Amino acid sequence: MTKPAITFALLFTLVITFINVSRSASNVFNVVSFGAKPDGVTDSTAGFLKAWQGACGSEASATVVVPKGTFLLKAITFGGPCKSKITFQVSGTVVAPADYRVFGNSGYWILFNKVSKMSLVGGTFDARANGFWSCRKSGQNCPPGVRSISFNSAKDVIISGVKSMNSQVTHMTLNGCTNVVVRNVRLVAPGNSPNTDGFHVQFSAGVTFTGSTVQTGDDCVAIGPGTRNFLITKLACGPGHGVSIGSLAKDLKEDGVENVTVSSSVFTGTQNGVRIKSWARPSSGFVRNVFFQNLIMKNVQNPIIIDQNYCPSHQGCPTDRSGVKISGVTYKNIQGTSATQQAMKLVCSKSNPCTGITLQDIKLTYNKGAPATSYCFNAAGKSLGVIQPTSCLNR
Repeated sequence: MTKPAITFALLFTLVITFINVSRSASNVFNVVSFGAKPDGVTDSTAGFLKAWQGACGSEASATVVVPKGTFLLKAITFGGPCKSKITFQVSGTVVAPADYRVFGNSGYWILFNKVSKMSLVGGTFDARANGFWSCRKSGQNCPPGVRSISFNSAKDVIISGVKSMNSQVTHMTLNGCTNVVVRNVRLVAPGNSPNTDGFHVQFSAGVTFTGSTVQTGDDCVAIGPGTRNFLITKLACGPGHGVSIGSLAKDLKEDGVENVTVSSSVFTGTQNGVRIKSWARPSSGFVRNVFFQNLIMKNVQNPIIIDQNYCPSHQGCPTDRSGVKISGVTYKNIQGTSATQQAMKLVCSKSNPCTGITLQDIKLTYNKGAPATSYCFNAAGKSLGVIQPTSCLNR
């Protein structure tokens, strides 16, 4: 008895399936296949770069795979634009050279430049900055340090499930980017790491930072000039210096910051909660349409602060009046404990007073038992609901 012949339809299906499987396999670029070694000792920079170049040149969507293991990576730039969507999938750990001097004055460890429609998913990135921090603390002549993961001029990017450890100066940076979602990341360094920012954004629009934990030595989130439409939500911050807009007025001609929301977040043991800071210098910059809402402060030194005489060194400070105009800032439903008696401090410019400040449903107590206080200088606005400590705003 003869077997029935394979139908044309079945044959066609099998061929198409084979083609799709082959195509899918050809669009996966495993860094190990390009010479990277998961031993934590061998320099894998060339292997990573070759895998990226293959993915970037792919006509169809491609995936760069970093499997389990530890990979040593020197300063590297993943350049775009690429031909199609790229997923950079990291299952292992990527470590920087232990000798910080290897980076020289590069400013970057891992840089994604001019990429679009890209996802960075998973993985641990350890910059191993202990030597660099020791150099800084000793007052030696140190290099400027490098940012761990940076995106320059990027568009339509998703960063998810990434852990960055022990960054030299900043864990994650967005510069000149549009439409970026950062979710469920952990940025971790000791609380005494010098000037180590968590997440830094500047000259960028349409950024969402959500569901993340930042424990570091400087700002959990630093918001620089030219930032617009930035949403921070479900942030766990501490240790660190809180969420800061600024410092601004570094330059006379400077882009402003607008449409920023910080919501549903917790600050624990931080130097500041939500802060706006500018140098006392002339500037074309501004801060407007900012919403700080639904926040919990736990033993925070300065839960609510505007400082337009910012000068951290307290030496050679500018004595001019800040040109940065601050307006339309709302503080709503902010509760918890202050580590200092002055729980609210709004110090605004003599020449450009803060206007349109709204305090609504504020309850901050001094954790030493005495009543908390507030201090305002050149700050005008309105108070709604229960305000504790008592509002000091000018009407």
